[in-house]
Amino acid sequence: MTVLILTSEEDVTADMVVAKLHEKGTPFVRLDPADLPDKVVLSAHYAHGDFDGHLSVNGHVLSMEGLRSVWVRRPGEPAAHATHPSPWLTAEARQALFGMLFSASTRWMNHPRNADRARLKPWQLKIAQLSDFAVPPTVFTTAPRLARQFAEEHRHVVVKSASGPPPGDPGMALPTTLIGPDADFSAVAAGPALLQRYIPKRADIRLTCVGSRLFAARKTAEPDQVDGRYGDTGHAWEAVPVPERIGRSVREYLALGGLAYAAFDFAEDEDGIWWFLECNQGGQFGFIELETGQPVSEAVALWLSQCTVADRVPELHW
Repeated sequence: MTVLILTSEEDVTADMVVAKLHEKGTPFVRLDPADLPDKVVLSAHYAHGDFDGHLSVNGHVLSMEGLRSVWVRRPGEPAAHATHPSPWLTAEARQALFGMLFSASTRWMNHPRNADRARLKPWQLKIAQLSDFAVPPTVFTTAPRLARQFAEEHRHVVVKSASGPPPGDPGMALPTTLIGPDADFSAVAAGPALLQRYIPKRADIRLTCVGSRLFAARKTAEPDQVDGRYGDTGHAWEAVPVPERIGRSVREYLALGGLAYAAFDFAEDEDGIWWFLECNQGGQFGFIELETGQPVSEAVALWLSQCTVADRVPELHW
């Protein structure tokens, strides 16, 4: 049984898991969908009620019957590296590849349909509420009046991107920014704005979930720090235990979302409360493992190597 890793060629985080799979002697195939069709041969056969599918990558042939698990790490756009790329070819390549993989009986980290939904920040906040996390009051709006009312109610709010940095060259970084009720909210009408009550924090928390295993890390914040991604606090990430209440909420969130892997970000306030900020279904863990020594890559490799019915994560439909 073989593990399929869907990611780009230059992915250091995937390299860490690949090393662990080598140690375990677990067969795997690493494929970037961007290399389809020039460097990848695909064949899916449906006849007489039977299904048979194969992928050939760098001389390695993978049968869908022998597919143990699929890790959707950081794949490129299908057919992006083709000799003659086009939107039509990308659509055709995506249909062929993922249609065949969806036809196989396997488990996913994470299933693409569940992953697509899990990227939506409004959905994340609702599922976080259902999972009993502490969630800061938040509003998404294109109405300047409502944005101003929200800021007046909470006095100190942050504005941030819902979708992350926009595509483009050069790339743009959009740090979370603290604003007050006297800000000019007229630009809100030009596109949806995400406003959230500001949580004064004493630390950032990154909690990485691999199946049923939870790895929490904490980094002390600077006074009045708003966005933990920017600026050097002079503190390193340190492994910390997961509070029982947080563990229950995390597992409920994963169950509701149909996720096998997730990276949660929390803001820890002066009272020790972990406030939910976001959950990245494909978040990085390499920097956490390197600083804390937590065996996240080992846990990912173990999950991918196992093949038990209990560990299968269903594709959910909402």
